[in-house]
Amino acid sequence: MIAAGLAGTVLPVLPGPLLVVAGVAVWAVPRADAVGWWVLGIAVLVTAAGQVAKYLLPGRRLRAAGVPSRTLLAGLVLGVIGFFVVPVVGLFLGFVLGVWLAELARLPDSATAWRSARGALAAVGWSILIELAAGLVATAAWIGGLVLG
Repeated sequence: MIAAGLAGTVLPVLPGPLLVVAGVAVWAVPRADAVGWWVLGIAVLVTAAGQVAKYLLPGRRLRAAGVPSRTLLAGLVLGVIGFFVVPVVGLFLGFVLGVWLAELARLPDSATAWRSARGALAAVGWSILIELAAGLVATAAWIGGLVLG
């Protein structure tokens, strides 16, 4: 379950962070001891902090680059459509296409639009990395609990 959660942070088909915490909870709750509860608490806190950070930090970069929210919304809409047209990779392809088309409509030429779209894509990449790092720290806490317990 934890491995599926980590995979779900990279391939956004599964609710990655939720699966990681659920996997730790499946291990911790039946134990009903201090180690299990501490590990579960750490996993929940780290995952929650990762969820907050994955929106705050890339969002700051997007605002600094001047990328409007409607550009990301266009990417999200085309990403969802792409997911159903071309399973799994269509999500990424549709998102890239949506961001680029939104920036092309907003900016004067394709080179400027691609530069801006690349900045938006980099911010999304950072968001995925932040979420993955939080999942890995929660997994490390679980592994520490296995060793201690």
